[in-house]
Amino acid sequence: MSQTGCVKRYLDFWNNSYYSAIKNLIAFGYIYQRITIMDKIIPDTYDKFIKGLMDISRAITSDLYIEDILKLIVMVTAKVTGVEICSLWLIDESESPKKIRLKATQTIDPDYVQDRSLGMDEGVVGFVASHKQPLMVENVLEEPRFKEKEMAKKLGLVSMLSVPLQVKDGRVIGVFNCFTSKPYLFSKTEINMITTVANQAAAAILNTELMVKTKVIQEELETRKLVERAKEILMKKRNKTGEEAYRWIQKRSMDSRKPIRHIAEAILLSEELEHG
Repeated sequence: MSQTGCVKRYLDFWNNSYYSAIKNLIAFGYIYQRITIMDKIIPDTYDKFIKGLMDISRAITSDLYIEDILKLIVMVTAKVTGVEICSLWLIDESESPKKIRLKATQTIDPDYVQDRSLGMDEGVVGFVASHKQPLMVENVLEEPRFKEKEMAKKLGLVSMLSVPLQVKDGRVIGVFNCFTSKPYLFSKTEINMITTVANQAAAAILNTELMVKTKVIQEELETRKLVERAKEILMKKRNKTGEEAYRWIQKRSMDSRKPIRHIAEAILLSEELEHG
């Protein structure tokens, strides 16, 4: 794909993410306006939910590292929902068979933050990722699919809501979990709200991945331009063909164990100093 095409895709994605965030804010506001009336939720809670989603939406279009964005998402969600623990798991496509790994949580308890992974057919997170649908568990200690009962006992975790991180094409890239310390049944509205947060997280992840790919392509193009300029200098000064000049640069890169870009930059600098 050309640099222009890649950049265009990035800009389109950025705009789609931005407008998607705005639409989610509007929908979210409507949902909680209704629940405020029905369940008599105080205005302060309503404001916290709106502010929380705004913080997440703002993070999507920022240049924060993905780890920081995911941490922000779980912290904001835990704060505004009042749940005990929020955690975000991502599918590791690099492994065969695929694994799903814990990537972010707001808790600092060492029993929870340790490096953990499950197979795609293991546990509640594996089930949710494979079936592409939310799962609510009233008591994790009585749920056969929940694999970490000892940890739940230590931390006092009781109820759980697990929702998939789903992108536009329906692909699931991870799972978002919320735990409570008391028995709790999440309402349909709460499930919809947390699903919105999960989808925002998925958008943030894709946005960051696309930014990284765009940056890599730009760096590759810049390297090619530098190498071409260095080749021209060698062709002129050492009477080499284009292929010979490239091989000379390539060999220097291998012998010195330095990137080919550094060799090209050194040639250009030498030429500049010579004629400076």
